[in-house]
Amino acid sequence: MPKARTVAMALVAVVGLLASLPSNGVGAALSKGSPDWKSAGPIAFGPDGLLFLADTQGAAIFAVDTGDRQLDSAGGPLKVEGIDEKVAALLGTTRDRIAINDLAVNPASGRAYLSVARGRGPDATPVLVRVDRSGKLEVVALDDVPFAKATLSNPPASGNGPRNARAESITDLAFVNGRVFVAGLSNEEFSSRLLAIPYPFTTTEEGTSVEIYHGAHGRLETKSPVRTFVPYEVKGEPYLLAAYTCTPLVKFPVSALKPGAHLKGTTVAELGNRNKPLDLIVYQKDGKDYLLLANSSRGVMKITTDNVESTPAIERPIRDGGRAGLPYETITDLKGVTQLDELDKGHALILVQTPDGPSNLETIALP
Repeated sequence: MPKARTVAMALVAVVGLLASLPSNGVGAALSKGSPDWKSAGPIAFGPDGLLFLADTQGAAIFAVDTGDRQLDSAGGPLKVEGIDEKVAALLGTTRDRIAINDLAVNPASGRAYLSVARGRGPDATPVLVRVDRSGKLEVVALDDVPFAKATLSNPPASGNGPRNARAESITDLAFVNGRVFVAGLSNEEFSSRLLAIPYPFTTTEEGTSVEIYHGAHGRLETKSPVRTFVPYEVKGEPYLLAAYTCTPLVKFPVSALKPGAHLKGTTVAELGNRNKPLDLIVYQKDGKDYLLLANSSRGVMKITTDNVESTPAIERPIRDGGRAGLPYETITDLKGVTQLDELDKGHALILVQTPDGPSNLETIALP
């Protein structure tokens, strides 16, 4: 899950949210209570310490005021070796009994948050863990906190098979300009969908079903979910840039995300098959915008956004693992990256799976 992607987007998000709330700010939209968070899905920050938690099993989004608004006084890079071992110890279990499903950096404080499953399968307990710049870990209690909940309509059915579609009811999310954008699956015929949920949560409308042309598969697809996405402006117009398994990169105009509509995205790159995209951020360097995409088997890709507005749609088969569309380079010294988020305008925080087992949290300079 889908995050605070760039400083510019964070500022836009602040303006958009505060414009949509009563004069006393973020907390005015929330009520105190205990979120019935059933599963540790993607997470993303809005402004002022507001955290959005995805519950895939419950097919719901929670907005929680973390109260974490003071800049971490420790400063400097964030690094924790053996983060999964330390999280497991904090939770009174072992590394093989937890999974870190997402990370997000709170832009208000600079602290990192981890969405953690304690246990395995759909019955695993969700836990939220906070990490500060000194490496201190703590469980974030979600009892009697200011929160709000949005329940998604028409989620896929739960199951215990090898592919539990309910686990993909929410695959990523992001908050931009007063709305929470959500990717995942529904139980409809065209099951891949995107939703734009206004915040504060009042109603949750039907999503937009989406289809893409997948060059590596040589066909249109409507059932494969977006794996990860970022909001991005193209010539002043808001878009979502989304990565799918095997690995097409697709742009969707936000203006076309309407309840009950059906939308065909524009495939602007084929980045190679036999691969699952894991996480994606957008950042600026030397006056240009880039995407940084972590993958299961193709490393970390730095993708240029030059000409994203004019790149022809890919509408023909791209065979044998071929590439087409927007160019990219593989960052060869980044290996085993499973999650990432922007730490500040010059750095990213990454979760790295090491060859011998443990995972590390590391700060890197944006390439």
